[in-house]
Amino acid sequence: MTTSDGGAPAAGERRLSPWAFVLTFGVVSLFADMVYEGARSLIGPYLSTLGASATLVGAVAGTGELIGYGLRVGSAYLVTRTRRYWAWTLAGYLVTVGTVPLLGATGSLPLTMFLYAGERLGKAVRAPAKDTLLSFASAATGRGKAFGVHQFMDQLGAVCGPLLVAAVLATTVDDYRLAFATLAVPGAAVIALLLWLRRCAPDPTAYEPAGAPGAEAPTLTGPFWRYAVSIAVLSSGVASFPLLALHAQSRHLLSAATVPVLYAVAMLIEGLTGLWLGHRYDRRGPAVLLAAPPLACGAALAFLDAPGLVWLGVALWGAVNGILDSTVKAALSRFVSPSARALGFGWLSLLRGVGLVLSGVGLGAALEHGAPLTIGAIVATNVVALALLTRVVGALPEREAAP
Repeated sequence: MTTSDGGAPAAGERRLSPWAFVLTFGVVSLFADMVYEGARSLIGPYLSTLGASATLVGAVAGTGELIGYGLRVGSAYLVTRTRRYWAWTLAGYLVTVGTVPLLGATGSLPLTMFLYAGERLGKAVRAPAKDTLLSFASAATGRGKAFGVHQFMDQLGAVCGPLLVAAVLATTVDDYRLAFATLAVPGAAVIALLLWLRRCAPDPTAYEPAGAPGAEAPTLTGPFWRYAVSIAVLSSGVASFPLLALHAQSRHLLSAATVPVLYAVAMLIEGLTGLWLGHRYDRRGPAVLLAAPPLACGAALAFLDAPGLVWLGVALWGAVNGILDSTVKAALSRFVSPSARALGFGWLSLLRGVGLVLSGVGLGAALEHGAPLTIGAIVATNVVALALLTRVVGALPEREAAP
């Protein structure tokens, strides 16, 4: 069986070491995050300039996350069936880098919402294949370290992208059209680097020979479903950044040009959290996931009417997402076999997406009735998430073993 869909080298042949693969993929994600995180840092205030209410902004953000996470199940089944990991990865990145620069050019609320959904669709198309490619290399480097380092580089791009668009807004008197168009430059770099990486490592399953997908039918077990549900509940208690930014700006706590800077700081904290907890995961296992619900409760401080608490709350929000986007993925191998890994990533993403759309709509509606209701909903949800995660983590053996 070969998963090579990128060129002439025979199946199993690879030209990069596992760490070189992880680091190069990290550079790809760095530029990709400049594109879509730069756009994400602007989308809330930009939608409000087109007439969107807080509920609509929350719904757009939540629905976008549902598309980005939920539709991964479909692509996961296709990836599992075809095992053309590179083809799906490339297709998804092409959709993202093609839609983002157009966001500011429409001046139409419905069309902008459609393009934002398209950007999220690109993420859904590529994510199961991309995460599975990285999981093969992580077997030789330490799963927590690989996903943590990748997440850190990912977040460097998430810092640079918002800072880039913030600079454009600050120097052009809030020219959203130019800010979004500027993101086409790192988008071109994404595709060029990805094509080079595919040529150098056409078959990354060679990094994990014992774990390469075999002929067994991919199945997802009860422990996996309990894990995925607990992550979904946790996600439903984490507010979206567009909603946080809308609150801060509508209460005159931050200027339009400061919002992307705030997002950049959150992304840096997210990357550092993923890097640190990735190393801790390889030593202590999934117990590190239990830090996420208390941090999510602390992130609710961003809904108070004080600029300092907005910064603190969003910093804690970044730490929560650092766990969700790195350690949660690293722990997946505890619950699924190699043949079901892409499916596991897909279904985990779907349930997380459901949690995020509930968060977007529910917390957006709660915010229209006041910050206290929003904060109470966040705390209550994360108390439940902590109980569920504690049960799931407590049932795991201390050391990682094949499912």
